Amino acid sequence: MTPLIPNLRARRLFLHRHALAEPPRGPASGQALHDLIARIGFVQVDSINTVARAHDMILWSRRQSYRPAALKRLLERDRSLWEHWTHDASILPVALHGVWQHRFRRDAVRLEANWKRWFREGYEAQFDSILNRIARDGPVGTADVGEGEERGKGGWWDWHPSKTALEWLWRTGRLAVTRREGFAKIYDLTERVIPEPHRSPVPAETVTDWACRSALRHLGFGTSGEIAAYWNAVGPEAAKDWCRAALGQGEIVAAEVEGAGGQRHKVFIFAEILEEDPPEPTPRLRILSPFDPALRDRDRAEFLFGFHYRIEVFVPEPKRVYGYYVFPVLEGDRLVGRIDVKAFRDVGSLRVKAFWPEVGVKLTKGRRAKLEGELDRLAVFAGCDRVEFADGWERETLMRSSL
Repeated sequence: MTPLIPNLRARRLFLHRHALAEPPRGPASGQALHDLIARIGFVQVDSINTVARAHDMILWSRRQSYRPAALKRLLERDRSLWEHWTHDASILPVALHGVWQHRFRRDAVRLEANWKRWFREGYEAQFDSILNRIARDGPVGTADVGEGEERGKGGWWDWHPSKTALEWLWRTGRLAVTRREGFAKIYDLTERVIPEPHRSPVPAETVTDWACRSALRHLGFGTSGEIAAYWNAVGPEAAKDWCRAALGQGEIVAAEVEGAGGQRHKVFIFAEILEEDPPEPTPRLRILSPFDPALRDRDRAEFLFGFHYRIEVFVPEPKRVYGYYVFPVLEGDRLVGRIDVKAFRDVGSLRVKAFWPEVGVKLTKGRRAKLEGELDRLAVFAGCDRVEFADGWERETLMRSSL
């Protein structure tokens, strides 16, 4: 008989593996910070800074003593972390560089097929000159290259050729991000950024096993598609083959997981995780980044928590349901609402425009006190000295949910 993972247990397994079950206390610098990132796999980087950038918010949600300077030290001084691509730009343990070298080669083929259609011609002719310039003069950003080239007025599709060349060389491993200035990437030769012990590729035949095995451990349980998508290091067919082989060898088992609405779907799980007794999450309330690893897979979050969430940054304002950049709110093992909040650092104010509870969730006196306490902590993190609430900030539920 196929074992069933009840929804409550599934949520707790998932949150525990994403470091969202324990209280957000403890050290958040040096090796402790590195280990936290290794535990959750990676931290997505995003430019939007309405309160804090995504990578900083993700880490603060788990360790509220965290401050951005600690991450900067690991990236730019200690070199125990590095920045590259998973499903999007992310911060990763540098020990993974050996795996990513196989991805560099794969991505070069994929980029060649698409970038000639997407970008202006001429970027390939810039490869050698950019590499030679960096070798001779040191790191550069996009503002330092492309002298005499026409600057595009559009978005990413209208980059000037030298900027496209820099991104190509980074995506394919010839360059690495040595630091960021503001939010702009500064590139250097990979051998100057990645420590020598991590610059050798791992054996090619181990990549699929590593990618699938580690993804399943980070997720707790998952379909072959979810396993493939976690690192985006192997394709769906390779993940299916791995699951089939691991199942046949008794390394993993097939199970059913229950969704928030009682629906079920089939997943794979390691036997020892199936027997694991996950901790009951702390009842405190947390405000999460929209790019939190626990929410990155929107369909998975909706299945497990009954929480339908979409970023509305690119939705015209009159058509937005909630707002430009709205933060999910986690309480214990439930996603209980979302909040529209923004830091106005010039006047020291963290301003709350609206909070929407999920179906069945009331902003009781106790829950409101927890929310206000979290907002006070968030204000300090965002460099503000007070929280201000807009008139009518307590809203009614807008969408049905399975909660």
